[in-house]
Parts: sequence; structure tokens; C-alpha cells
Amino acid sequence: MSERLGVQQQEPEQTAVTMEGHAGLLQHLQALADGLPTDAFAVLGPHAQADGHRLVRVLAPGAEAMGLVDPRGKLLARMQPSAIEGMFEGTLAVEGPYRLRIVWPDVVQEIEDPYAFAATLDESVLLQIAAGDGQALRSALGAQHLHCDAVPGVRFAVWAPHAQRVAVVGDFNGWDLRRHPMRRRIGGFWELFLPRVEAGTRYKYAITAADGRVLFKADPVARQSELPPATASVVPGASAFAWTDAGWIAARDVSALPAPLSIYEVHAASWRRDGHDQPLDWPSLAAQLIPYVQQLGFTHIELLPITEHPFGGSWGYQPLGLYAPTARHGSPDGFAQFVDACHRAGIGVILDWVSAHFPDDAHGLAQFDGAALYEHADPREGVHRDWNTLIYTYGRPEVTAYLLGSALEWIDHYHLDGLRVDAVASMLYRDYGRADGEWVPNTHGGRENLEAVAFLRQLNSEIAARFPGVLTIAEESTAWPGVTAPISAGGLGFTHKWNMGWMHDTLSYMQRDPAERAQHYSQLTFGLVYAFSERFVLPISHDEVVHSSGGLLGQMPGDDWRRFANLRAYLALMWAHPGDKLLFMGAEFGQWKDWNHDQSLDWHLLDGAPHRGVQQLVGDLNATLRRVPALYRGTHRADGFDWSVADDARNSVLAFIRHDPEGGAPLLAVSNLTPQPHHDYRVGVPRAGSWREILNTDSARYGGSNLGNSGRLATEPMGMHGHAQRLRLTLLPLATIYLQAEK
Repeated sequence: MSERLGVQQQEPEQTAVTMEGHAGLLQHLQALADGLPTDAFAVLGPHAQADGHRLVRVLAPGAEAMGLVDPRGKLLARMQPSAIEGMFEGTLAVEGPYRLRIVWPDVVQEIEDPYAFAATLDESVLLQIAAGDGQALRSALGAQHLHCDAVPGVRFAVWAPHAQRVAVVGDFNGWDLRRHPMRRRIGGFWELFLPRVEAGTRYKYAITAADGRVLFKADPVARQSELPPATASVVPGASAFAWTDAGWIAARDVSALPAPLSIYEVHAASWRRDGHDQPLDWPSLAAQLIPYVQQLGFTHIELLPITEHPFGGSWGYQPLGLYAPTARHGSPDGFAQFVDACHRAGIGVILDWVSAHFPDDAHGLAQFDGAALYEHADPREGVHRDWNTLIYTYGRPEVTAYLLGSALEWIDHYHLDGLRVDAVASMLYRDYGRADGEWVPNTHGGRENLEAVAFLRQLNSEIAARFPGVLTIAEESTAWPGVTAPISAGGLGFTHKWNMGWMHDTLSYMQRDPAERAQHYSQLTFGLVYAFSERFVLPISHDEVVHSSGGLLGQMPGDDWRRFANLRAYLALMWAHPGDKLLFMGAEFGQWKDWNHDQSLDWHLLDGAPHRGVQQLVGDLNATLRRVPALYRGTHRADGFDWSVADDARNSVLAFIRHDPEGGAPLLAVSNLTPQPHHDYRVGVPRAGSWREILNTDSARYGGSNLGNSGRLATEPMGMHGHAQRLRLTLLPLATIYLQAEK
């Protein structure tokens, strides 16, 4: 064995350390060897002796021999195995750094001693995390590459205050929970620096709970994870990604709303599949999705959650790795390259981000250290009945720091342009989805979740302060007041809110047979009662094309001709209506069937002219949105809108004016939502002169009958609908037209 240690000459004198008479120490060492709770740093590593030498102890179960060498590899001392299995001891008579030369059955390893390094986490940072500082948390926890005493390695750090013991296990130690117990710090944080651990190494934490159970947990702050169904965390790359989007970020952070906002919502795993029916990786998505979105003129891509999640059938909405892009599409750097490519193409990227709940998978956050930590202990507060998931404890600062740190990580590290916060309503109300007696009132006896409100305000406040051009969009389905109002005015501080009411009303109207629509006309007009109470996004999202609903086209009534005409008219009405736009993938070309997260969209449909017509229309709607300031400058302002026709229920005709608050040309939008054409239909307009038809969903370009208003119309000086002028129009069956005043 001496030869394997590199011993060619007389070995230095070595005095074996006797353990006799030190029963307490022996028990301490035995506990270490058995993987039981004890202070590893009290006995492992180097310890000064009375004679000035250093006693070094190393726990390496399975090692055949061990020596201490200097940085050049010269043997300084041969270590002796102790009476305790796997424990080696040796004495250093010289000063300076040392390394361990460990003889394993199949290899000789030379490595620095992890227990020779001092703690690397500053106590002030841990106190900041304990006070709810997300930026401090993301800088400290997880697997962080650093140099300690000029030695490269990885610091592992985790929060587990109820744990008796935490060890890091992984590829570097054969997943042996005895090998690398961590150092306990203030506030229940644990850390350990492991020298020379490389990127791509898998790891977990072995956490000994108060009752003695050992739980193997993925790192909550892992920046990379294994491909599901595997569950280990992965040490990320050490080098920073070389971004090329500085100009985009600078322009974004100083830009002031309003600007055109048209969002293409994408499930990355099913937008398109590869030749083996597998999800595309990030380079393939960049090569295919980005030019497609450019061609259609959307301003942003919104990704359904790509935070790591164990169950693909959750569509990403039950995540466990809030700091890691899912491995389903490749590496974290691959995702960064995708975002960078989007920015080079002039496209923003928004992430669906889930802070409302998390699943109870054994390797995840549930009972993380053997007790309720990230979740409430009381199931009336901690269990989400609708989704059978767990609810975060928003009143615990370390938990809000974890969530805030995740949001900042995606925006700062991955340069994202917005977060769409999922299921906000479930966060705001303690009785959400619960019957009487199944929920706990707040401190004032009410149903509002005051801690969640405070968290959402802090989230929006920090993002606005650090990244002023980044969007925060709330999926909030109730009438909670002031979702997009400033925090200083008592609001939640989001930049936008999904208009779920508009979506439900108008889709319900369009799904009816045209003969029945007259009785439900208010479903078209009611949305304008509250359209300017929040900064709304009009969402035709993934939720509207699942659970046997059919695709958007399939939900339209009538024969094929009428279905396509209805869809085109509806999309143009949506683009003209106040509010920013969001459209889920597939609707832009008329997908017939339900969205299936395990299958590609039906791209073959584009072989048919009617589907190409819908796609062409969506591209033209986005081009019109960008080109006509009246459609976006006043989209969140009451002075950007006027009714012309809001009372023709009998004919199912709707007409309104969109104004540019800066004085640009107004736009008239008219929808005829029955198959009955109307000739000489009079509509009031605010400006005299020539009005030009700039879009007609019945155009042959989109698959229509190609009737219209001959390009231009002149006003008549007769007041109507509250306006000084009027136009005589031809209204096509199941069609929407836009006319714009000319100078």
C-alpha cells in the first residue's frame, strides 16, 4: 500500500493517536462514522496539539490507505486507520497547506481536505436572508462556485433549521451520507466547501430530521437539475454566459409604457416536436420559434413554466426547482442562448412563474427538514384543495426570500423581460377553494391573506426598483381592487392583470349560434364598464383550449366557413379592443382540437388555405397594432376609447373608436357577428374627411368573400352616436373591419 501512497523512501516517523481513555471523543467519532448528528468540524480536519503539531482526522469509509502530501505531492505523513471504520488519523509536524492522498480500491485520489477550510458564508448575509432578503439568498445558497484559500471548488449551502444533521451527497462521494456532513450556522443554515467539484456533478442533501429520519432532498436553490424522472440537483457551470443583448436591456430599462404589447403564449415541449416526437431543445427552439414569432409580429413570447418540475402533465405549474430551467430542453446556458437570440430578434421573453403552491414530491420542499418549513403545518392553511398541492408560508421571511430570490434570478441571470405570476387569486384569499370551517381567518378575522399581499407588494416593488422595464403580470380572476395600482396607493403594484372577465364573456358569446347572440349582446359590451380599472391583458390562453373544449376554431359555431369567419372576426375584435393581447399557440392558425402537452401542434393544417388565412390575419393584426398608435397608446386610458354602436343587439353589430391621446389618427372598429350582411349601415365618427379601410377579415387574403368598402369612404356632416360625422358602411357577414381617418 505504501507504493500506492507514493512512498519510495523511509517514511517519516508517525505516532499513532491513542483513543483509550477518551470515551466521549470515541463516541463522537463513532457517531460521525455512523452518519449520526454531531459536530464534524470539532474533530475532522486539522487540530492544533500542545506540541505545536497538527492532528488531522479524515472520515473516508471504503478507503484502503491515506497519506498527507504537500501541494507538490510530497508525502508529509502516512495516516493510520483508527479503531473506527473509515476513520484515519495522522500528525503534521510542518506548517502550511496539505492535501489528502486517498487510496481507493480502484483509484488514488489527491484532494484538499474539506474540513481544513473555514466557514465561507458571512453571518451578516445569513441574517439578511432571515430578514427576507431574496438577493442575499440567491448570492449565498445552492451550489456556488468559488475559490477558498486559492483552491477552486463548490460551496453547498442550504436552509434546514429543524434538522439535526445535514450532509451533502453526490457523485463525488458515492452518495455516502457519512462522508461530508455540513457545518451548522446561525438561523438553521448549513454550509460546506468541497474542493474541486466540477460542473455537471449530481448531488442532494441528506437531512436528518428531529425524529431521526434521513430525507434525501434536492437543492431548493439548485441552478440545474437532472432530467426528470431523475431528481438529483446538478452543479451548474462555473463561467458566466456571454450575453450580447446589452442594447436591448438598456432600452428596456429606460422605456416608458405604452408600447405595443402582443404576447405569443408557448408551451415549449409541445409547440413543435423533433423527428423522434421529443421536445425541441433550446437551440432548435431558437432556430424555429424565433423566426416564426418574428414573422407573425408578436412583441413577446410567454413561456409556460420552464422552472424544473417533476410531472410533465402539470404543464410546469407544479414546480420544485424555482431556480433551474427544466432539463427537458437542455442546459441552463442553452436557455440563456435562447433568450439572447430572442433579444437579438427584437422579441421579449416572459416566464410563467408559480409562487402560489408546490407539489409534495418526496425529494422536494414538502417537510423539507422533517417538519413543515416552506408550507404551513395546519392543512387548513398549507394544503391547496383544488390542486392537492402545498401553499407557501408567506409570513416566514426565509420563504419569501426564497421566492423573491427566484424572481430576481430569472430576471437578472436570464435577462427575462417579465414574469406572469400564476394563480394570484389563490394567494390573496385564505378561503380560496375552501368551504366554511376549512380555512383560518387572518389576524383581523378576515379572509384576505395579508402575508401574501405583503409578499406580492414586495415582489413588485423590488422588481420595479431593480429592473424598471420588466413586466409583472397577474393572473388574478377575482375583483380584488388595485392589482395594477401603485403600492403607494394601496395597490399590489403589478404592471398588468389578465382580464379573465372579458375572456369568459366574449368567448361565451362567440360560442353561441349567431341566431342566439342578440339575447347575450351585453357579453360584448360589459367589459368596457371596467376596462380601464386595471392595466389589462386580454388572454386567450392555454386554459381555453383544454379539457375537451377543442381549439379556438373548434369552439366556433356553424359549418367550416362560418367557423373560420367567426374566428377571424373575433381575433380582429380582440386586437381592436382596449387591453394588451395574449394568444396561445395554435390559435394563430386555427387548431381544431384540444391542446395536448405531449403532442406537437397540428402544423399540417397550414396545408389548407383557410388555416393559412387565419395565420396571415394574425400577422396583419400585429402589424396594424405596431403601425397604428391609436391601438396602443390609449389602450389603458378611458380617453383612448369611445363607443359608436353599443346598442344594436338585434343585428349583433358593435362599433367603437380608438383614439390616440397624442393626437394621431383615430381608428374605427366595426364587428358584424351574424351571417347577415348590412349595406348602408351608418356609424358615427369623430373626424370629418376620408376614412380608409385598413383591415377586413372578410378579405380573400384571409379566406373571406372579398367584399368590403372599396378602400376609402368620405364622411357625411351629420351627427350620430355622439359624434359630429358619420360613415355609410357595408358590413360583411361574420366580419370585423378597421377604418382609419386620413390626414
